[in-house]
Amino acid sequence: MSQSATTPRDVTEAAPRQRISRHALGPMLMVAGVVVVAVGALLFWLWGGRYVSIDDAYVHAAKEALSTDVSGIVAEVPVKDGELVHKGQVLVRLVPTHFTVAVAAARANLRQTELTLRAMRADYRRMLRDVDVKAADLRADQSNYDRYAKLVKSGGVTRAQYDDARFKLAADRQSEEALRLRAAVQLAKLGGALDLPIHSLPAYQEALAALEQAQLNYGDSVIRAPFDGVVTNVDATQPGMYLRAGTAAFGIVSISDVWVQADPKETELTWVKPGDPVRVSVDTYPDRIWKGVVESIAPNSGSEFSILPAQNTSGNWVKVVQRIPVRIRVERKPGDPVLRAGMSVEADIDTHHVRHLSELLP
Repeated sequence: MSQSATTPRDVTEAAPRQRISRHALGPMLMVAGVVVVAVGALLFWLWGGRYVSIDDAYVHAAKEALSTDVSGIVAEVPVKDGELVHKGQVLVRLVPTHFTVAVAAARANLRQTELTLRAMRADYRRMLRDVDVKAADLRADQSNYDRYAKLVKSGGVTRAQYDDARFKLAADRQSEEALRLRAAVQLAKLGGALDLPIHSLPAYQEALAALEQAQLNYGDSVIRAPFDGVVTNVDATQPGMYLRAGTAAFGIVSISDVWVQADPKETELTWVKPGDPVRVSVDTYPDRIWKGVVESIAPNSGSEFSILPAQNTSGNWVKVVQRIPVRIRVERKPGDPVLRAGMSVEADIDTHHVRHLSELLP
């Protein structure tokens, strides 16, 4: 018989060892499974604090309700609903007739004001000459009065003649003072000096302001696009209708100034900061991914500016997790699909934060 042949005794000794190994295998597998789950949970926790996923986000774009500061009848609407327009392009024209008339009237008033001021200067010089003439008369009256005052004592003139000379001197003195006051008032209207430029005088500045206001109103009778965008609800404004000042004609939505506003819970913003990279996906384009950056985080929750903000003074107050608006700048490239305001977005913010085991310890 060969030495490698198994004897009955060997078989008998191996059977108990196999039973012992099978009994120990079950607990070992259970312990190993617990260890694997614990390690996996630990790794998931360590890496779980880095990304913040937000599904409460929407595309926003700069938009404006177009209106004008003047009222008038619509003469022309040279754009159509949904048309792409560029900054400065004419969108609405009002009938310009009364605006041009107002400009012409204001320009004529400015010219008349200038002529009036020049006439006032000439009139002031005439007033000064009147003062000089009256001053000469006053000197003559003073001389006569002085002479009569000496003669009345010796009887050279009657008392009546003396009184006439005295009263005439007083009257001429008052007349001269009145003429000087009129000249002073005229000079004050001219700015206090004759050498001041006509264009610097208040009356001229007032007339010039009226002309500029008329020209401004004429310019406001034409509504132009404030930025590149797409016009909407254009059919609400038609030629012939009366458009009141401040009334919206129609709207325009920007095609370039587009961003994403996310409203994460306040508990999700612990490690989020401006400058963090963002992965943006739009529900309309499920296979497209945009890169973005956290541009800013609002200093207030969304409910702070609501019409009826939450009041926490009642006895049955319930704590509600608030949402903080986060603005995300989207990096767009030529050929990217159009992002329209209101589209639903999912955003994943990479905070670069890594948890540490020390955070598990009390």
